[in-house]
Amino acid sequence: MPSNIKYPEHLVFGLDIGTRSIVGTVGYKDGSVFKVVAQVSRFHETRAMLDGQIHDIIKVSETIKDIKDDLEHRIGRPLTDVCIAAAGRMLKTVTVRADCEFGTETVMEDEHVQSLNLLGVEKAYDALREETKEEDLKFYCVGYSVIRYYLNDFSITSLLGHKASKAGTELIATFLPEEVIDGLYAAIQKAGLFVANLTLEPIAAINVAIPENYRLLNIALVDVGAGTSDISITKDGSIVAYGMIPFAGDEITEQIAKSYLVDFATAETIKTACLKKKTVSYKDILGIPHKLDTKDIIQNVSETVDMITKNVADKIIGLNGEKSVSAVFVVGGGGKIPSFVEMLAQHLGLPKERVALRGQEVLQNVVYLEEEVKKDSTLVTPIGICLNFYEQKNNFIFIQVNGQRVKLYDNNHMSIADVAVQIGFPNEQLFPQRGKALFYYVGEEKRMVRGEAGESAVVKLNGKRVGISAQVEQNDKIEIESSTVGKDAVLEVRSLPEYKETISFQFNNKTVVCPKFIKANDELVSGYYEIQDGDRLEILNYYTLEQVLAFMDLEVTDEIYINNELADLEDKVYENFSIRYIVNLSSVSNEDNEDEEEIKDSQILEITKEEQKEHEITVMINGEEAVLKGKKAYIFVDILDVYPFDMSAAATSHLRTKVNGKVADFTTSLSDNDNIDMYWEE
Repeated sequence: MPSNIKYPEHLVFGLDIGTRSIVGTVGYKDGSVFKVVAQVSRFHETRAMLDGQIHDIIKVSETIKDIKDDLEHRIGRPLTDVCIAAAGRMLKTVTVRADCEFGTETVMEDEHVQSLNLLGVEKAYDALREETKEEDLKFYCVGYSVIRYYLNDFSITSLLGHKASKAGTELIATFLPEEVIDGLYAAIQKAGLFVANLTLEPIAAINVAIPENYRLLNIALVDVGAGTSDISITKDGSIVAYGMIPFAGDEITEQIAKSYLVDFATAETIKTACLKKKTVSYKDILGIPHKLDTKDIIQNVSETVDMITKNVADKIIGLNGEKSVSAVFVVGGGGKIPSFVEMLAQHLGLPKERVALRGQEVLQNVVYLEEEVKKDSTLVTPIGICLNFYEQKNNFIFIQVNGQRVKLYDNNHMSIADVAVQIGFPNEQLFPQRGKALFYYVGEEKRMVRGEAGESAVVKLNGKRVGISAQVEQNDKIEIESSTVGKDAVLEVRSLPEYKETISFQFNNKTVVCPKFIKANDELVSGYYEIQDGDRLEILNYYTLEQVLAFMDLEVTDEIYINNELADLEDKVYENFSIRYIVNLSSVSNEDNEDEEEIKDSQILEITKEEQKEHEITVMINGEEAVLKGKKAYIFVDILDVYPFDMSAAATSHLRTKVNGKVADFTTSLSDNDNIDMYWEE
């Protein structure tokens, strides 16, 4: 057994479980260099996997066990943990934009951004469930990547610290069906291993083939395996799209098998020979020997290669907004067939040098301690799976949420907010919920008052209260008590900025102060009227002459002047207008009518409110007796002349007014012995 002294204590074990083969890699990171201690590859003896999906768990686990045993022998130590990747064929991606509007300009903080992203993931999950509702599948969100943010509809890289009345996020969310995860885990466990890290094959490949400093460019990565061709696209520094087509190397192998009457394994040998030999010898299923030039074989499968590259090109263009990319990197064994990159370039309308097979040049920071290994494009994904271990420790973990045991995908920085998304906990129940907003009109202007904010969700992690950004680990216990809804918006007319409680006129050279009229849906209300949703309000800056006379309890006469002009009852009286009221002479008693002519103009009576017949009434105000006097008639507001009432609670409470147990306002008429209630209510 070889010595392991030259190896560090911790070695990373990665498995690339492909449709045709499984590649096991063991290595470690030394600075920026990844050193491969040992690598073993095994082909499936049967079609245990099809198009990236495990069909025969037992057979696949046996192959994994064989690779594990071989690697353990080579490195001289046992292997227990393994890093794996899920196939792109099963990956579901949804790109969405989610927006949130604020009632007032709001400084964007971490909680706002996180809430916005969760809103996007929820929207993506809803779209996926709608798309797959006929399939009856359960999906896990295995991560999301923000493409860009929006500040008041303008694109921006970060929202933090900015003031926004509207914020948005555009993100790509990735999901995997439950059976894919369960199948992978079952095969790994039957081989005596534990999954230490799970990533996605497209992510593993792109992390090696397209470094971050290249991702400002619009580049496509195509990982051509046996069953599928996985596609990733970068732009403006981000991975902006994932895709897959179910055509890859196996289509070429199957074409060879049909053309030359051989079984699948022999066809695979013939295809591999085309990469490094000029001729190939084989026997068909009848036992007849043959010898062919490999250039003839390549010509025979050219239509199949053309079909695959055409589908790859169409998918790239579709993912890239119906336009071609700037360049394409090709990795994986299926893309090594001669003419593949040339045909792909042609279908994308790119110069052939812009489509390149990536192998040794992207593995500059990878050193193989086993000299017989040759760096090529088939090793990109196996190395990427190992390197992903150092980037993020992805795995499925079990935790308890509100007493229920759930399985979750852990990306090594899973927060309680992420947990909530994965279990379908409503996003709005995590964050404070505002009460119902109040919408109303003042004239033709529509206005809105926001409801009060409720309390945030109460979140406990292992019995201790924490925020929704707290990190979670295996076997954690989480309790989430939904956030509360705040009080609905409430507004009284008197709180309107343009509202004034009174309006005054000059009546026979004396000031008369009247309560201001307000109409709500064409009905008169007081300043203490509580506005209802949809109300149309009109604040009247005038009285009609008829309303003035009614307020002062005066009869209509033949001569009433407004601003020195003879007036009608319908005429409007605005603030500080003057009214001259002249008594109707025909109503003055004169039994003989003989002295009527002797009455001179100077004897015309000018009536004011103070000259009317006065009387007094006794009322009960909040259980205390009070006497109102000095007026001919009384309304509710008159009690403030005799009853001290604290108005300091006006900003936080609502005034309740009642007469004889019935709701009243400040213009309600009062009579002798009325029972009046007036109080503040929270």
